[in-house]
Formats: sequence, C-alpha cells, structure tokens
Amino acid sequence: MTEYMRAGAISKQPVVTLAGEDVAQVKDIVFDAATGGIRCFTLSGRGLLAGPLHRALLWRNVHALGPDAVVVRDASVLEDDDTAADPAPAEQSGGDVLGVTITTRGGTRLGKVTDAVVALGRIPVVAGYEAETTDGRRVLLPVAGPVTVSGERVLVPDVTAEHSAGDLEGFDAARERLRAAQREE
Repeated sequence: MTEYMRAGAISKQPVVTLAGEDVAQVKDIVFDAATGGIRCFTLSGRGLLAGPLHRALLWRNVHALGPDAVVVRDASVLEDDDTAADPAPAEQSGGDVLGVTITTRGGTRLGKVTDAVVALGRIPVVAGYEAETTDGRRVLLPVAGPVTVSGERVLVPDVTAEHSAGDLEGFDAARERLRAAQREE
C-alpha cells in the first residue's frame, strides 16, 4: 500500500539534518510538469520573524520525507539560490494548480483544485487532487494516465469522474479502481 500526503501538509514542515539541526522550513513545493514528481522545495527561515531564504532544496538531495519533517544529510545540500524553482525553458505547461478547474476530457466539471495528493516513496509524485465540488464537498480524485495541467485547467480522463475518495485512507483503493477501469478500456 502506498502512503499519501496532501501537498499542503508538506509546506511549513521543518527541514532538519541527520545531526538534528533545524536549518529551514518548506515554503512551497515545485513539481516537474512532465513527470508529476517533486523537483524541489523553496525554503523559508525558521521562527516568527523569519522570511524567505531565497534558497532551494532539490529533491535529489532529500534523505527522507516523512509526516513531520524533510530530512537532509546536512545544510550543505541546500542550493545557494532559488533559481531551481524556475520553470525550465522547455516547460510549456504546469504552473500553480490551486484554484483551477478540474475537468474530464469529455467536458464534465469535477470541481476546483484545493490541494494535490502526493504518493510518497523514493520518488514522490502527484497521485491526484483534492477538489471542491460545486455542492461544496471535498473529494480526492486520483489521476492515472494522461493528465493535462496548465495554469487554467487540469484535464483528466473521463473515467476519473467515477472514482474518488472522501479521505486519504480510501484514496489508495480509489486509485486502484481507476487503474483497473483504465486497463479495461
């Protein structure tokens, strides 16, 4: 069984070294538009008066991502600036998806994205989205297969509309049902 976290739960997590030193706090997550994987974290300082650090932490330098912290070997793995968070010249899609509409390729509006669901593991990836439906419910929609992400819309296969979960505990089963349905198509 895969473990999942909401991307919003990762933001504000402390970045700590294997020696226990608290070196930063996650400010934001930058996903790779092509793979859906985490490319890097932007960072802020720790404490009430701390602001942005203008430094980044590349995913390849993360030792572990857990429910309470991001662990790195030591502070030397932090990038000296946050240019790693800038989109690559070839990246034409992507962008911030919070608040954009999630729609099936057939044109059914599923809701507005309120968070991303990240599948943890050696290489964490976006496994779905939390969306607020038109009647105000929050559902977790798994994604599998071709997904188009832009700054204005997330387009998912039509079968996605039939598979959702109300919480993270039921998300893995919803994702497996979606994959099975896609294999049958």
